[in-house]
Amino acid sequence: MSQLKFDVAGIGNAIVDVIADASDEFLIANGIQKGGMTLIDEARADELYAKMGPAVEVSGGSCANTIAGIASLGGKGLYFGKVRDDQLGDVFRHDLKAIGVHYDTPAATDGPSTARCYILVTPDAQRSMNTFLGAAGGVGPEDIDEDQVKASAITYMEGYLWDPPRAKDAFVKASEIAHKADRIVSLTLSDSFCVDRYRDEFRKLAKEEVDLLFANEAEIMSLYEVDTFDAALQAVRKDCKFAALTRSEAGSVIVADGDVHVVDAAKVDKVVDSTGAGDLYAAGFLFGLARGFDPVRCGQLGSMAAAESISHYGPRPITSLKKLADDRDLI
Repeated sequence: MSQLKFDVAGIGNAIVDVIADASDEFLIANGIQKGGMTLIDEARADELYAKMGPAVEVSGGSCANTIAGIASLGGKGLYFGKVRDDQLGDVFRHDLKAIGVHYDTPAATDGPSTARCYILVTPDAQRSMNTFLGAAGGVGPEDIDEDQVKASAITYMEGYLWDPPRAKDAFVKASEIAHKADRIVSLTLSDSFCVDRYRDEFRKLAKEEVDLLFANEAEIMSLYEVDTFDAALQAVRKDCKFAALTRSEAGSVIVADGDVHVVDAAKVDKVVDSTGAGDLYAAGFLFGLARGFDPVRCGQLGSMAAAESISHYGPRPITSLKKLADDRDLI
C-alpha cells in the first residue's frame, strides 16, 4: 500500500467566482433560477456580467473550496482541475498554491477561457449561480495522477463533474484507483438541479461505488424523489454505509453503518452569504474522517467550518479554521 501524503484529493471544476448583491426582481427580470446552478455559454456570461452590480472576484469551484477549507484546518490537500493559461487561470492556481494546496494540473493552452461562475446573492443570503464551464470541462483521465490518488486517504469529487463528459471519465478513473488502493471515495451531489439531470446514475453511484455521500436536504429528497426529509433519510440508509446530510440551521444528520446521528448547526451572528456552506461543511467532515475522528466529531467540524463560511462574502475561510477548531477542542 502506498504511503499516505495527503488527507484529501479533490477533483472538480476549477472556477473563478464573481459575486454580487442582487434583488429578487433582478433575478426575475433576467430569467435567473433562484437558489440553484444554471450552466450558461460565454455570450450569456458576458451579458450577465454587464448587468451585475459591483462584484468581488475570488477563486472558487465547489471541490476547490472544500480543499481550501482542509488546508485552513491544517490538513494536506491535493486538487485536480483544469484552467486555461490566461489571467483568471493564473489567479486560480496562485490562490490554491498560496494556501498550501498541491495543484499541478497542466493548464490548457487552447480552447475556452478559464471557467467562471456569476453568483447573485439576494437579501435572504440565497445564492443563484450561473456557470460558464469553459476550460474546466476539459479535465480528463490523463490529468489524474495515479500515485497521487493512491497517496490520498480520501478521494473527493463533486457531482458537477457529471456535466462535462471527459470530467466524468476522470471521476471514474480516480474512483477505480482509490478503491484498488483501499482508500475512501466520497461524492457530493452538488445541487438539486444537477441531481435532476443525473438521478439514475447518482443513485447507482451512491449504492455501488461511493463510500461517503454528501447532500443537502433538497438534493437528497430529489435523489429519491420523495416529499419529506425523513423518507429520503430512510432511503439513503438502505443504499449508503456512510452519508452526511446537511439541513442549514437545523444542522446535519449523519448515517454511519445504519446508525443515525444528529449534529447541531454551529451558531453564527448573521448569515451574510450562503455560498460555499456545503463545501466547507464537507471540508471539516473530510478532515476529521481522514484523521480517524468519530462521525459526530466530523459533523461538528463540518458545522464549525460552514458557520465560518456563511459569516462573510465568498466561499473560502477568512479566519483560520484550525484556530477555531482548537478553541473548541475539536482537534
